[in-house]
Amino acid sequence: MGKEEVMLLDFWPSMFGMRCRLALTLKGVEYEYREEDLRNKSPLLLQMNPIHKKIPVLVHKGRPVCESLIILHYIDECWPDTYPLLPSDPYERSQSRFWADFVDKKFYETGRKVWSTKGEEQENAKRAFVENIKLLEVQLGDKPFFGGERIGFLDVAVVPFSTWFYTYETLGNFSIQGECPKFMAWVKRCLEIESVSKTLVDPDKVYAFVLQMKKNLGLE
Repeated sequence: MGKEEVMLLDFWPSMFGMRCRLALTLKGVEYEYREEDLRNKSPLLLQMNPIHKKIPVLVHKGRPVCESLIILHYIDECWPDTYPLLPSDPYERSQSRFWADFVDKKFYETGRKVWSTKGEEQENAKRAFVENIKLLEVQLGDKPFFGGERIGFLDVAVVPFSTWFYTYETLGNFSIQGECPKFMAWVKRCLEIESVSKTLVDPDKVYAFVLQMKKNLGLE
């Protein structure tokens, strides 16, 4: 599979883009990475995702696949023989999909409120964020990874959010490690895997990016 056949339109701090990058890396798929300026979206992005005009977009043989969880499913189905992400059992597959959908509906918006608001709204967001992580801790149980003995679909969907935790903790003045040690131990196990550590971005870079974004938005 040559790079010319697979392209990812992305933006470096995006946790949704990171999950696609991680899936491609685990699968050993070579791809061309195209960094997007979301304030000045490229004609290619607008052409490939005319409905939502958002990243990430996977372009495979000239055809676009949009929305990160759909991209993960697509990657898993297109390259099924190298590192399957979804479990083989239909019920386990359904649970992976359910919890990945839960994360998308809960984590991003709640996390955004942690870094972008103050006072009671921020306190409510912090409380909700911790509660959501605790629900995932229950789902993890005593397994080393959500995928069992190795990382799978849900691990790939969730772990990129950890790159934003330092930002949430610093700007929200709370400790995810203190509240959810079991979850953070899972993050640490994931980061010990080379494919994960080399794909996820530096939390310090994310923090600097968010500080600049707060300044640009007049949220300081």
